[in-house]
Amino acid sequence: MEYRTLGRSGLKVSTLTMGTMTFGGAGAFSAVGKTDLDEARRMIDICIDAGINVIDTANVYSNGISEEIIGEALGGKRKGDVLIASKARMRIGKGPNDEGLSRYHLIRECEKSLKRLKTDVIDIYFLHEWDGTTPLEETIAALDTLVAQGKVRYVGCSNYSGWQVMKALGISDSHQQPRFVTQQIHYTLEAREAEYELLPISVDQGLGVLVWSPLAGGLLSGKYRRDSPTARQLAGWSEPPIRDEDRLWRIVDVLAEIGAQRGVSAAQVALAWLLGRPAVSSLVIGGRTETQFLDNIAAASLVLTGEERGRLDAVSRPPLLYPYWHQQLTAKDRFGAADLVIDRSGV
Repeated sequence: MEYRTLGRSGLKVSTLTMGTMTFGGAGAFSAVGKTDLDEARRMIDICIDAGINVIDTANVYSNGISEEIIGEALGGKRKGDVLIASKARMRIGKGPNDEGLSRYHLIRECEKSLKRLKTDVIDIYFLHEWDGTTPLEETIAALDTLVAQGKVRYVGCSNYSGWQVMKALGISDSHQQPRFVTQQIHYTLEAREAEYELLPISVDQGLGVLVWSPLAGGLLSGKYRRDSPTARQLAGWSEPPIRDEDRLWRIVDVLAEIGAQRGVSAAQVALAWLLGRPAVSSLVIGGRTETQFLDNIAAASLVLTGEERGRLDAVSRPPLLYPYWHQQLTAKDRFGAADLVIDRSGV
């Protein structure tokens, strides 16, 4: 297992992170998975034995049951060097303050997560989603309090747009308060929108990147083809949205071809492509079965050739939006490292 420094921090994280959205199976999350405590213990042991040192969860996953299962599975003791990442922001009750990133909600939810996880500290605490009604100054100050109290070690954001990330970083810098060390974002061969702003920001500002749903909810696993909808789709789970199904299946075709040539699964090829992208620190992998976890774990040792990466780039290349096409025509001799994240070969 390879370990990468998370952004500009000194924290080393495994290139694969264990995702636990399948733990519990309560409410809407039953469409994703229903992993119980015994299965969770077994899967956690498999991941730790493979060298994975990050377990990712959130207070909203099965209404906190995911965190409870992790706490029980670890028995209140950290195994080895395992790190815990959790999140808050989403609605978790019917009250007026049961969602958002207010100081009230964020500190309360962090303390509840700590109890469920049976730990004194969350290693990486993510703002799970943007909250446009709470001043960022209030949110960043609340994170500062949690870090000062020793309840959180590092902070990050998830599902923010480019301007939202930069505004938050500006507030942190100007107030000398905790700065995001990482983003957790959706980024796959099928969904490369993050290359427009979020990855360049990570390169420029020194943020690590954790990728959620790196197989697009199973769509890039190679298990499903044009005439066979995924288990998630059949269960009514709509993430991620697919806007061009023909393009999706062309991508899957190339993944399957490369996988067959290398003697590995299409899923491993898709994960290996992501691990070769700029700023990517770790991929959050999940699964309903041990077999899925073991197959995904094998991707950590797969290195694609330049020719293979070129084929995948070509079949998945996003359109070069404005102002990037104009910059490519008039400013490419002055590009920096962050500019080069964007695939401009289509111009």
